[in-house]
Amino acid sequence: MNNATTSIVDSDTQAGIQAHRLERICQRLAVADCAAIVLFDPVNIRYATGTRNMQVWTMHNICRYTVVFASGETVLYELGSSAHLAQDYATDIRPSLSTDFMAVGSRGPEMARRWADSMISLLREKGFGERSLAIDRADLALVQASERRGLRLIEGQSVMERARAIKSRAEVEVLRRSLLTCEQSVADMRERLQPGMRESDALAMLVEGSIQRGGEYPETRLLGSGPRTNPWFQETSERIIEDGDLLAFDTDMIGPMGYYNDISRSWVVGDKPPSDAQRRLYALAYQQMQHNTELLQVGMGFLEYSDKSYQLPENCIPNRYADVAHGCGLGVEYPLVWYREDEEWGAYDGLFEENMVVCVECYVGESGGREGVKLEQPLWLSADGVVVLSDYPFELDYL
Repeated sequence: MNNATTSIVDSDTQAGIQAHRLERICQRLAVADCAAIVLFDPVNIRYATGTRNMQVWTMHNICRYTVVFASGETVLYELGSSAHLAQDYATDIRPSLSTDFMAVGSRGPEMARRWADSMISLLREKGFGERSLAIDRADLALVQASERRGLRLIEGQSVMERARAIKSRAEVEVLRRSLLTCEQSVADMRERLQPGMRESDALAMLVEGSIQRGGEYPETRLLGSGPRTNPWFQETSERIIEDGDLLAFDTDMIGPMGYYNDISRSWVVGDKPPSDAQRRLYALAYQQMQHNTELLQVGMGFLEYSDKSYQLPENCIPNRYADVAHGCGLGVEYPLVWYREDEEWGAYDGLFEENMVVCVECYVGESGGREGVKLEQPLWLSADGVVVLSDYPFELDYL
């Protein structure tokens, strides 16, 4: 197996996907009038090059990066000890310079100067006289050294988010296949799960199933039971799941080829039928899901979508989810659609575009209530309308 992934498609399809991604970056660089962008975010590096290298570790240890030019030329700066991992994915691989204190200690300022000089040299090598470079994530030492060396750094995360937002047909198909591995893992967990097990046992079964099918790692631990389902965003614990408890979870797993498997489901564990209260919560969450799915369309504004989205009962608004919907690809991506109640925290407008993939988020938990229901569904905004990408069933018999 190569370093990039367990493959769920042939090499030609992978190459086509990678070509589309690079073209998207180049298009967005042209719109932003940027000659090049340097990427430190491991997810952005993967999007641009197809490579992975200790993805979680490199999210908090700054040690690899890549530069993408508007022409499509790419230079990958990799850890010297693991440059061989990228040999099948990049033709220009150079040793990276880290400024991370853990790696270089008190030599950070020196390494930052060397990094800035290397970027200026690279721009000159590629025929660019100006000293400006877009950047997705900025380390303070690099910013300060760049300013002193005359290298102007420009905000570049917006370039990458807008590039990643639009999928090719091949990408959508691969995301669908990745989601299938997630659905199979959820089904396995449900079959094995019994009252008396811990929440952590359930999460372990879910993650195990994903990894066995070519997945990589979970981004969150959002699986809870009984009273730990309300309010939401309580991380998995050692609580014993009781017969008749609601189990609610958000998969949030990086699947094959790095695609984000993001579905949420809830059901009652054990032999007891759902109570009237559980049925009521589930019906509200399902209504929210159906309404917001049918509402979504290409060309609709984010704020308009938020305004017209399902109106939760007054006693459920305090425990509402963090967003109404969000983009999905190699992770949670642009756009993120806020509830209007949360507008002051950063709500912004824009348009849903053709070939975006959007996850509709639904959560219903009454203020002061015992339990809550979490549902989530990924949708593709195709030219022919909205297409549901996950076939994992809902609990229609609860309705």
